Parts: sequence; structure tokens; C-alpha cells
Amino acid sequence: MKGKPMIRRRDFLGLASVVTIGLMMSSCDSDSGTEVDTSKSRTGAMDSFGVGDTFKATTPLTFTFLFSDMPSYPYKKDWLLFTKMASANNVTLEPTIVPSSDYEQKRSLLISSGNAPEIIAKTYPGQESAYVSSGAILPVSDYVDLMPHFQDKVKKWKLEPEIEGLTQEDGKYYVLPGLHEELWPDYTLAFRTDILKKEGIAEPKTWDEFREVLRKLKKAYPDVVPFSDRFNGNSVLNIAGTAFGTVAGWGLLDGLVFDQSKKEFSFGAGTQQFKELVTYFNSLVSEGLMDPESFTQPDDAAIQKFVSGKSFVISANSQNIITYRTSMEQSLGKGNFAVSKIVVPGGPAGDIIGGSRLENGIMLNSSVKDREDFVALIQFIDWLFYSDAGQEFSKWGVEGTTFTKEGGKRKLAADINFQGLNPAGTKDLRVEYGFSGGNFAYGGTTDLLHSTFNEEELAFQKAMKSKKPRPVAPPVPFSDVDREQATLALTPLKDHAKQNTLKFITGQRPLSEFDAYVKELDTKGQSKYVELANKASKAYAG
Repeated sequence: MKGKPMIRRRDFLGLASVVTIGLMMSSCDSDSGTEVDTSKSRTGAMDSFGVGDTFKATTPLTFTFLFSDMPSYPYKKDWLLFTKMASANNVTLEPTIVPSSDYEQKRSLLISSGNAPEIIAKTYPGQESAYVSSGAILPVSDYVDLMPHFQDKVKKWKLEPEIEGLTQEDGKYYVLPGLHEELWPDYTLAFRTDILKKEGIAEPKTWDEFREVLRKLKKAYPDVVPFSDRFNGNSVLNIAGTAFGTVAGWGLLDGLVFDQSKKEFSFGAGTQQFKELVTYFNSLVSEGLMDPESFTQPDDAAIQKFVSGKSFVISANSQNIITYRTSMEQSLGKGNFAVSKIVVPGGPAGDIIGGSRLENGIMLNSSVKDREDFVALIQFIDWLFYSDAGQEFSKWGVEGTTFTKEGGKRKLAADINFQGLNPAGTKDLRVEYGFSGGNFAYGGTTDLLHSTFNEEELAFQKAMKSKKPRPVAPPVPFSDVDREQATLALTPLKDHAKQNTLKFITGQRPLSEFDAYVKELDTKGQSKYVELANKASKAYAG
């Protein structure tokens, strides 16, 4: 499920990820049609369906589904996930299989050609914007009254501000996101903690302390560049960007930062805070503390340096840690190293973290509004993606077959393993059964999320609770015309910001030229883009 960087890509993709299809479709007339008469489209629907009810269609139903196929656990039509769905819910899913590496492009092509399946999985909030004006996808907010579990979790977890952020100019939203009870921080920095212990160095709590730790490591190991990163630096720039009061790396997204005091947006990569961020990382590179190749090298190269002892720090999520340790047992020998994630450092903007409690979710092809079993489809989606039972099913499988549950604690069956939870198991929960895969298993209670974590990761999550989440920014629902202009402006802005982030940090461009760089952003549409964003936000707020 975490095979690709989260931002899980866990922080969400913005307009630029869908530029081409967005421009192609923005000129189309909206044709989402009138709302469905849900008093009539009830074939297969349950007459009574509320919180805690398990959905079972009153007649067998089949829905088409866009499926992102992971090479580490490739699709199998006879997975227990699907056979149990057919027997317990009376629902069969007919998937269109797309390799995960091509998923976003293929999804766009299918939607634009009118050939998309009815249920479109693995969609991050922000990605749906490109398809709104054409009427290709359903305004799902019109039908959440049919989704008791979704409504219950939004209300119980006070997710209204996050859901409001999905709103388009028409006041509706078009994606059903995964809902988390609490913020789920995962990505941070991993240290060779055995080296820290050997040198008597404490783990850093702030970015200033992080630099001091690297300086001490460099002094003790002058031939080593302590920090050589993966993900092209996008993960560390993302988490550091939040602490510096800006956005960078994976967090660049739509480029906007909201000033809570001024109540307005700015383009994050053109701010003083951004200058402080690149100045900080420039100091790491110029002092020989951070490998300049961190921003260009393949992940495998960075990993190899770390697991062979040529570097001591690298970005990681909880699953990466397991992979690093497995490799290091071969390269350094079992017992000859220790690796752990550190709590995300605080910075000039405070001890805060970014992210969202909304995760990737689904869109629905607007064609579903013509189905006689429309209500049943919505009920099924509500159960599978938003009920406690449905989420447990997607993640753990079938009680008594793939897991047992006693006193609320779940335990894998003796012959099944998942993420090292049961090393003796010879069958993988994802590979053999289809559960805990990225098309279905997202969102849920903190208890369910933590149920697959080991003690070490649970301790990390507990430590991260001391952090304050960055406040949720207000919605920026562009009109169709303004969205096209914003998309045209954002693409060159982000490209220029990314290129110059690298240049400033690695010293290819002197920091003394930062003001000139900001002026260059203006020539590429920065002021116009920010003006459009503030106009949309203020219009929505009334």
C-alpha cells in the first residue's frame, strides 16, 4: 500500500498534476445532468441502511472499477477480497487493470475518452478538479445523505473543514476521500542510531539541532558525507518546509500558503520563509554535511550509500525502515547496526507538522446516475470505504480466515504475514488474499491504523502527538475560466521554483540572487496566480 511515496503520496496532488487533461476538458460544457431521483433508482438497495449495518444487495450487482495494479502484489481475480465481496455483499467488481506506474495518465485518458469505469480508485483530492467542468464525474456531495457511515465519521471526527476544502465553485465536491480519525505522520528522517550512541550524540529535536548533529558526525567521520537522501529530496523538503512556514518538495502541490493573520494566500516558493529554507539546506551542502546528489540520484543509490555505511541519515517511512534493516543485515551483519526514525524536527514556524486527515479516495463516473441500482452502489461504497466493518475487511480480511480478534486486538492467522507482523507466516496478506492493498484499504480509526504497526512505530506515533498540525487552509474553488488561467500560471511557476530550489541549495545559483528569482516568478505569473486564488477564496467565503 505504501509502494509509492505518500504523500502517500500522503499529501495531495495539486492542479499541475492534471494540467494537460485539465486544459483539454475545461472548455467543455458541464453536463453532469440533473440529480438522480433516488426514490426510484433503488434496484438492489437495502430499504433500511444505517450506521453499523452491513450492506448486502437484494439482487446480485456488478460494478466496473479502475484498479491500480502494484507489481509487489499483482491483481488476482480469485482473491478472497473479491469472492467474499460477492458472497457477503452480493457485489461483483469488474476491474480495468492498469499498472500503478501508468495509473494517473491512463486514468486521465479513460475519463477524457468517456471510457472510464464507474468506480475510479486511487484519486487524491485536487486531482478531480480537471474533470469537473466536463461533467465526466459525479458531484458526490449531492448523495452523501445516502451514506450514513461517511456522514457519521465526518461529524464524529470534526472533518468538516477538510471536507469543505474539497468544494468546487458550484459548492459541490467530486471526490470521496479516505477519512482518518487523526493526522497520520509517517515520513521523517532515519538515523544510524548506533553511530549516534557511539559518539554520544543526542537525537535532534529542531532543524538547528539537526545541523549540529551532522557537524558532529562530520567531525568524527571526516571521510563521510553524513546525509545522503532519497526521493530527490522531496520528502525532507516537504517536512522541513512546514517547519519553516512554507511549502517545498512534495508539499509544493498548488504552491499556495495561507497566512492566518492576513487571511490571504501567497505563493510559498516566493516568500522570505522559502528563502530561509533554501539558505538552511545550502548550508548543509556547502559544509559537506549533505550530499548534493540527494536531489538528483535514484533512490537505490541513496539507499545503497546508507545500508553500506557510507552515509548515516536518510529519509524514511515505517516500511522503509524494515527494508533498510533487511539490506543492512546482509551488508553490515546482524547486530552491527541500529536504525530508527526520529521525531520530525521543529523549526522557525514552530513545532508543527503538515499533512491532512484526508487520503486518496474515489471518483464516480457520472454515468452511474443512469443506473437503476444507483442507490445500492452508493450504499455499497459507504459500507466498504467508510464503515468500521468495511474498513477492517479491506485491511485485515475475513475474521476466522485471515485473522482472529480477541478483546479488540487483531492477530493474523498462523500461516499469514503482513509487513513483518507474523514472520512465520508463509502467505502474504496482500499477495495471496488481496487485503491491505492501495485500491481499497485507506482511512479509518486510529485503532485500525495502528493495528498493523509494531511497537517501535507505535512509539513514534505517540511521540508525534506532541506536534501541532498546520491549520487547514480555506477552500480555493476556482471558476472554470479562472481554473484554466491558474493552471496555465502554476505549471511554469512550479517548474521554475523546483529548478531554483535545487540551484540555490547546491550552490549553482548564489543566494544573493533570491530577489531576482522572485521577480522571475512574477514574470511567470506569480502575482496573477495568487490574485486568482485569493479571489476564489474570498468569493467562496462571501
